[in-house]
Amino acid sequence: MVTPTRGLVTVFGGSGFLGRHVVRALAKRGYRIRVAVRRPELAGHLQPLGSVRQIHAVQANLRYPDSVRRAVEHADAAVNLVGILHETGRQRFGPVQAEGAATFAAAAARAGIDRIVQVSAIGADPQSPAEYGRSKAAGEAAVLAARPSAVVLRPAVTFGPEDTFFNRFATLSSFAPVLPLIGRGETRFQPVFVGDVAEAVARALDGEARPGATYELGGPQVKSFKELLELMLRETGRWRPLVPIPFGLARLKASVLQLLPNPILTVDQVRLLEEDKIVSQAAIEEGRTIKDLGIEPVTLAAVLPSYLWRYRRGGEFTTVPR
Repeated sequence: MVTPTRGLVTVFGGSGFLGRHVVRALAKRGYRIRVAVRRPELAGHLQPLGSVRQIHAVQANLRYPDSVRRAVEHADAAVNLVGILHETGRQRFGPVQAEGAATFAAAAARAGIDRIVQVSAIGADPQSPAEYGRSKAAGEAAVLAARPSAVVLRPAVTFGPEDTFFNRFATLSSFAPVLPLIGRGETRFQPVFVGDVAEAVARALDGEARPGATYELGGPQVKSFKELLELMLRETGRWRPLVPIPFGLARLKASVLQLLPNPILTVDQVRLLEEDKIVSQAAIEEGRTIKDLGIEPVTLAAVLPSYLWRYRRGGEFTTVPR
């Protein structure tokens, strides 16, 4: 295990899907990590990722500036990973992804922290049809206003063992007779491995990213929504008809589904699907991609079999056609 020698990094949202991979990448580099989360008692799974006393969880909530200020005290760098996929209770897009990012950046700037990384998402756009995309863009703007040298990372749809994309549809395929092709399945995605995104965060903190730049992180393959569902079905060894649903009808259905405690689809998510989620040509031409950080992104085929096997009827040792 690496002996912590490289300073203290506060990671907001460090106990989540991406967070645990970011904590692991930083721990391997020798950073000390302060994980700022709403429920520190639920962050115990991070301890084995580092050496004794290298990783410490503290209570912080981006809605409460005093807790954020305390979380960044004496830190050498700060990362904000906090985001939500849909609104529930007091977790709303504006307060969490826009105002929360502003609170994070202001506290880090007041603490004199120069190395700041804001993790946003491909699709962040002030003109996005989805509140998710607009709030992400507002968060980016707030961070760069408070600290112009900050690095913004925009991952595409992120895949890995705990992801909410392939796991969600694999779960749905285990009991649903058909799967919906929202927007006829034509929306294009560029899925990126969660470990590669975590490595990008670590390299940005190491000083390998251009200050003030916004990097778009996509994987090596661009696939349509339909192709991704077909890939998931092949890996799980299941066959389900894919039924095209126009965006208008999908929004209508989502308006009902989003009333559930844990909705499988919301109107805002349908609106996100109305636009491709791939690395822009501008980012490629300007050298703002994952490869420009020196990372060769992992393919879907290299990772999906390692966790989608659990959805096969016969388990891990079931043979699926290739």
